[in-house]
Amino acid sequence: MPLQQIEPRRLYRQIADQLRRLIEGGEFPVGSRLPPERDLAAQLGVSRPSVREALIALEVEGLVEVRMGSGIYACAADPAPLATPAGSVMAEPPLDVIRARQTIEGEMAANAARQCTPALLDALAASVAMMEEEAAGGNIPVRGDRLFHLRITEVSENAVLSRLVAELFDERHNPLFAQFGSHFENAESWSAAIAEHRAVIAAIASGSPDAARAAMCDHLEQSHNRFYAAWPGHADGATHPSPPAPVGPASPARQRRRKSAKADVGANTLSEES
Repeated sequence: MPLQQIEPRRLYRQIADQLRRLIEGGEFPVGSRLPPERDLAAQLGVSRPSVREALIALEVEGLVEVRMGSGIYACAADPAPLATPAGSVMAEPPLDVIRARQTIEGEMAANAARQCTPALLDALAASVAMMEEEAAGGNIPVRGDRLFHLRITEVSENAVLSRLVAELFDERHNPLFAQFGSHFENAESWSAAIAEHRAVIAAIASGSPDAARAAMCDHLEQSHNRFYAAWPGHADGATHPSPPAPVGPASPARQRRRKSAKADVGANTLSEES
């Protein structure tokens, strides 16, 4: 038998696969509510952001459903031919992407402050105006947002950095990132983001690299925090009403599975590899 290449699996994918096996094996029966993020994180020995990314991946694959104001529930796999196959979501983790952008783009903003020109400030103001126009039309202002960050990076005149910033920004179109956006991005969050962009422009205009770096890092920190906020409609970890009990007594096998579910979730902690 020929050897096959070993590929490291992202941490959220390891978590998602373990939860998928528990759902498919009946430990989390279809229609049952999964434990809160913080409980899953503690049992698995991983961070809560990684658990959230895993749950979003399972939602994209149709194995869980996020019910606003209630919790996250196990679903039956969709047999339709166009359904996303279980285990197929392998996108870059959105929260890691934002952290990478924060590291790189903070320095790009600092460099832009050192080399600030009226033409740059005009270009940045135009990109924010584009964001406002898109948002006013009820659209996600991604075109103006992308242009804003690229204009700042272009000041470095480094093609590698420009390509890297563009590629990281475009990760927001991957299915995992897009699903995050469907839950946590709205008119209010984009209004806050636009204000943060204006703060970055003001910091660059001041000519202070430290102020520009801080403003950009704060903007991306807020972007990270918006994706890590409580699920819309309920406070994370709160006690929610249980779903209706199934008709008739549970079989002995199901009773045993339910008793062992918590132990199974925590049986194998996952290594923090991504």
